[in-house]
Amino acid sequence: MSDMRLIVAGAGGRMGRALTRAISESKGAVLAGALEAPGSELLGKDAGVLAGLPANGIKLSADLWAMSKDADGILDFTVPAATIANVAIAAERGIVHVVGTTGLSSSDNAVIKSVTNRAVVVQSGNMSLGVNLLAAVVKRVAKALDETFDIEIVETHHRMKVDAPSGTALMLGQAAAAGRGVSLDEHSERGRDGITGVRKSGAIGFASLRGGTAAGDHTVSFLGPFERLTLSHHAEDRMLFAHGALKAALWAHGKSPGHYSMADVLGLADI
Repeated sequence: MSDMRLIVAGAGGRMGRALTRAISESKGAVLAGALEAPGSELLGKDAGVLAGLPANGIKLSADLWAMSKDADGILDFTVPAATIANVAIAAERGIVHVVGTTGLSSSDNAVIKSVTNRAVVVQSGNMSLGVNLLAAVVKRVAKALDETFDIEIVETHHRMKVDAPSGTALMLGQAAAAGRGVSLDEHSERGRDGITGVRKSGAIGFASLRGGTAAGDHTVSFLGPFERLTLSHHAEDRMLFAHGALKAALWAHGKSPGHYSMADVLGLADI
């Protein structure tokens, strides 16, 4: 099979540049396009140069329809509005859409899932191997421990992150809820302040810290009578997310239409 031709969405951003570098460092994939928002001052710039690489001749453009004509997939770590705009074009072109965008609403996710009867979408709140293994472990532990063990999720990200809780924290919360056999929406507890009363039994708590340049730290604690179990993951560089997304794209190339996750990519879906 020839190299997979990939478009990087948000190519001028931090993750976009990391994705461009990851493609240049990997076998089996080549950069086919670099997408940037209309009106961006980076339009027309060379994607390789922006990523700290030699010039590669791929100029940043806002025209996804044109650049997707000869592409096989798109790596999308942008913002909800941009991702939703990209969904329809990717589906129409029949290319793999890897979605790492966070902050998506329920209606956004419904739009994404609506195309998966005819398109291949791999979506995850976090593309790292370690985090997805952590989610699998959290699900098993939540299933094994009853509600005498309270669940708290604490996440730390850089000061520029605009959504909270992070997509990864929510993914870990979903794993805990699945292990308990409950709905996260009905058991999520966030942003405690003031006289809150005693902790609700069965609640899954979230706390979000923001500051500095932290790439992403996530801790899930199970706090029971006289003992605590703490599971954590610490990201050291966003390149780990870029390489995970690239692995997802290569795995999805040639797959039947459907909505997949990193658990599917890593063979963890049955855990």
